[in-house]
Amino acid sequence: MTAARSTVRMAFEQASIRIPIAEIGLLRDVPPAIRRTIKYGQIAASITEVGLIEPPVVARDGRNPNHYHLLDGYLRIDILKAQGEHEVVCLVALDDEGFTYNRRISRLATIQEHRMILNAVRKGVSEERLARALNVNIDNIRHKRTLTEGICPEAIDLLKDRHVPIATFAELKRLKPVRQIEAAMAMNSMNKYSVSYAKSIVTATREDFLVAPRRRPARGLTEDQITTMERESATLDREFRIIERDYGRDHLVLTLAIGYVRALLDNVRVVRHLAQYHPMILAEFQKIVEFQPTA
Repeated sequence: MTAARSTVRMAFEQASIRIPIAEIGLLRDVPPAIRRTIKYGQIAASITEVGLIEPPVVARDGRNPNHYHLLDGYLRIDILKAQGEHEVVCLVALDDEGFTYNRRISRLATIQEHRMILNAVRKGVSEERLARALNVNIDNIRHKRTLTEGICPEAIDLLKDRHVPIATFAELKRLKPVRQIEAAMAMNSMNKYSVSYAKSIVTATREDFLVAPRRRPARGLTEDQITTMERESATLDREFRIIERDYGRDHLVLTLAIGYVRALLDNVRVVRHLAQYHPMILAEFQKIVEFQPTA
């Protein structure tokens, strides 16, 4: 018996092509307010300084293969048109997924951007040129170059695919490695990476887990309040680990229980008996089978 051979479908045509911008149909216009944003300015500066790095994505029109619909790259196309360009190199998607394409794009995470900047510097790109390309102050580039200095490798690995504010990394550097790992795990579990959340973790950290002792109590907090926060934080960490350890087992038990109750309610005689003698229990069973546990 031969196993069925699986095939992987190509998402794009094998070669990118140069297309007249006039032949690319737009499903929407770029509002004037967007043109005034920092992101728009950064993209425009990058195109001016180093050219178009990420090609726009288009799909061929079903009736006219020489006409295209833009799936991704509205800002890039708008900037190129404003700069007087008439053609652009594009990737041609084999499926028209204009409504879902952006969901499949993984935007550059903070640590990945840091690594990109380091690689560019190693290849000889100056900090000044990078600053112009990204339309940021040169100090911003220097901060990103040293982003992970003082952060342990395990915490970096936990946060490598996350969009973490630069100032949050500054807070993590105040922690010793073992506490950095705990903080990164807590951020991932809560899906929360804000500076204020990082500061709350630092404030609730025991003195012996800090790189340097606190110079003064946090604003608005007494020493006793900080000690209480440290104690409560340690308790929350322990309780969270217990919940995390038991979650898989509890989820399986819940799924089996729901399946069993659903099977009971599929029996007409059981439903009739419950409705006649135990209507409150029947109502609760019906609520249970409507519940869908998340993985």
